[in-house]
Amino acid sequence: MKARIPNAAGANNMMQRIQKMQEEMAAAQKAVEESEFTASAGGGLVEVTVNGKHEVTSVKINPEAMDPEEPEMLEDFLILAVNEAINKASDAIQQAMGQITGGLNIPGMPSLF
Repeated sequence: MKARIPNAAGANNMMQRIQKMQEEMAAAQKAVEESEFTASAGGGLVEVTVNGKHEVTSVKINPEAMDPEEPEMLEDFLILAVNEAINKASDAIQQAMGQITGGLNIPGMPSLF
């Protein structure tokens, strides 16, 4: 029994589609990495910005958030704002990948960013 070998035109078409997807993914990766995502906590007392690489690029703290009697409050606000900003960046990555892959769930894709 002979093994079925795909025709050259079909294989070439598949390679072109893969190459196009790789180019689109590289462009999306660059766009997301260059984007900034900002979140705040405590009614705007703390604001944190991260980039698409999940790196914190800015932290703004309103002096009203600095209560020497309750440092835990500021700590909590920072944690909340950082986590929310990271979630926004992660959501943008998922959305960009979904547009490129047509919603296919390809394991390991988000880790490319």
